[in-house]
Formats: sequence, C-alpha cells, structure tokens
Amino acid sequence: MKPSLTLYLAAPRGFCAGVDRAIKIVEMALEKWGAPVYVRHEIVHNKYVVDTLRDKGAVFVEELDECPTDRPVIFSAHGVPKSVPAEAERREMIYVDATCPLVSKVHKEAERHSENGHQMVMIGHAGHPEVLGTMGQLPEGEVLLVETVEDVADITPRDPEQLAFITQTTLSVDDTAAIVAALQDRFPAIVGPAKEDICYATTNRQASVKAMAGQIDALLVIGAPNSSNSRRLVEVGRAAGCAYAQLVQRADDIDWRAIEGAKAVGVTAGASAPEVLIDEVIVAFRDRYDLTVDQIETAREDIEFKVPRVLRETA
Repeated sequence: MKPSLTLYLAAPRGFCAGVDRAIKIVEMALEKWGAPVYVRHEIVHNKYVVDTLRDKGAVFVEELDECPTDRPVIFSAHGVPKSVPAEAERREMIYVDATCPLVSKVHKEAERHSENGHQMVMIGHAGHPEVLGTMGQLPEGEVLLVETVEDVADITPRDPEQLAFITQTTLSVDDTAAIVAALQDRFPAIVGPAKEDICYATTNRQASVKAMAGQIDALLVIGAPNSSNSRRLVEVGRAAGCAYAQLVQRADDIDWRAIEGAKAVGVTAGASAPEVLIDEVIVAFRDRYDLTVDQIETAREDIEFKVPRVLRETA
C-alpha cells in the first residue's frame, strides 16, 4: 500500500509573459533565419528550456565578441547594458532584443530619473544579469547598488536630496519593502517608481506560496539555481512557516527522504520553468504515493507581450 499524500499546486506558477515572449523570439528567429542563431546569455534561467532551444539550433554565448557578424544574435530576457546593442550596431550585426518589457520599463525609469538630475539607488543582487543590464543604462557611478537593509547605511550619494530608487524585478516583495523603508528613513527625499518595479509574476508566485504555506509540510520549487525568482520562492516559503522548502530543477532532484512522512506537499515553479517539469514531478509522486492533487489559486494571469515587429512580419 502506498502512503497517502496531497499535492497542492500553486496557481499561478511557471512561465510568465516575459519568459514566454523570449522563448518565442528565439523560435521565430530560427524559423526566419535558420540555424544557428546566437543568444547572448541564457535566454531565460532554466536548463531544460536552454537545452531544448540548443537542440533546435540556438547557440548560447556570454559575450557579443563570441558571435560572428553574419548570424543574428538575440539578447536575453534579463536585458543588457546599452553598450551591447551599440557594439552590435558598430559591427553591423542583426540583433533582436528579447528583454522583458517589464525590465525595459525599469531601464526607462532609470534614464528618466537621471535626466531629472537624480542619482539612482538600485535594489538588487550583485552580478545578476538583470542588475548588470539595468546599471549599464547609465554612466558608471550613476547607480548605487544595495542588496540588504544593512547596505543602505554604507552608500554615499553625491547629493542625498537628489536620489531615486529602482529595483530588480524578481526580488522578495517583503525583503524589498524593508530595504525601501530603510532608504526612505535615511533619505526622506528619495523618489520611488510610479509603479512597483517587482513584476506581477514574481508578486503573484510569492503570494501563492504564502497562501499554501499553512496547509503543507514541505514545499518544492521547480526552478534553476541561478533563477532569482525561483530562489526567492524558497525563501518566501521558509519565511511563511514551511518546515522544509527545496529548490529542484527536475523530479530526479527531489530528496525523498527529506519529505518522508509528509501528508501534504506544495509545488510551485519559478517564472522560467515550463509546465512539463511540473507534470514530471506529479508523475514521480504518483509512483510513490496514493496521490490527491489539488490546486490553490490566488490570481489569474492573462498578460501577453508582443514579439518585435521584425519577427511579427515574418509570422
């Protein structure tokens, strides 16, 4: 007899509109120009997605100088510094920008504040591609990076009265609120974004984890180790009271001993993880348990972003 277990699926979970758009851009570029099509950095942070696109003819590189000039190059959903498209134009390359529109919105905010004389404070994780891309929209020194509440005390702006802040789109909502409060406490004149920078998908996925936390013994987050929004879901689960929260890329990564004895397990997926990986996890649980699958829905998402015109014309 298999032990009984209820598997709660968070809704929404998995792909967001920006990720879906970025993947479509690579697929449509391959259809238009044929293989190979080069992609600067992982198009999204998910090994399954990257491997699938690689099998179709995408070549993933870290820097533009690894790309030949006679093949198209696509910039990842995380965004790139201004210097990258400028260099592509200098080399007369065909390029398509797959930056998520919500990340592009943050880029425009940073530029607008800079034009108004503000120095920027960016809340984000050092070295993350989105942070590098956003900071790269302005000249060096114009963006100060803070990762924690403690960092706020260490920054030295040139004029405390002329500051504005922006955030990475994939941060913990609660942690970011604490950093913003610290910034506002130290710099009362600091200007914030007109609309929160943390994207709808990040916010919704964190809310669904909080909603299920009180009903589960363990939480599994399907996502890549380098996926910021996936790692934040693990942290949110732990903060909400989940005794055990684990980030797994696929079903094979589940630590079954760690959840032995659990009666209810929650499953969600970061915004870069396809639904096929959720299905794989459900199958793995059915092999081991007398399984009941239920869904906890906290929001519905119907946002869709258009692909660039150069590809729409082809379609």
